[in-house]
Amino acid sequence: MQVFEAIIRDRGSKYAVSGGVCRSEGEAKSFIQTLKRRKKFARATHHSWALLTPDGALKGDDGEAGAGAVILRMLEREGLQDEIVVVTRWYGGKHLGGDRFRHLQDAVRYYLGHRSG
Repeated sequence: MQVFEAIIRDRGSKYAVSGGVCRSEGEAKSFIQTLKRRKKFARATHHSWALLTPDGALKGDDGEAGAGAVILRMLEREGLQDEIVVVTRWYGGKHLGGDRFRHLQDAVRYYLGHRSG
């Protein structure tokens, strides 16, 4: 599991991105539960994620409507299979509107550019 914290800040909201090897929905849920064991991540507002497996695409918005689809499209473009990407957001009290999708994309790009492996 690779975790990159505090990569984006906007109007009080903070973003982190995480990822690692993952091959199924069960492993995805386990990955997110492991991430939430970190006290800071347990308090986050959203953990949006996506995963491409040979059996198909999986995603979760966790209350951030459309976020999983944004992450999934980026993974499909990269051809990145069997690796989950989770974008975590701590809501800062102000709505970000369409900027939240730009931040999601920036977070995924950050992960893709900094991941080891």
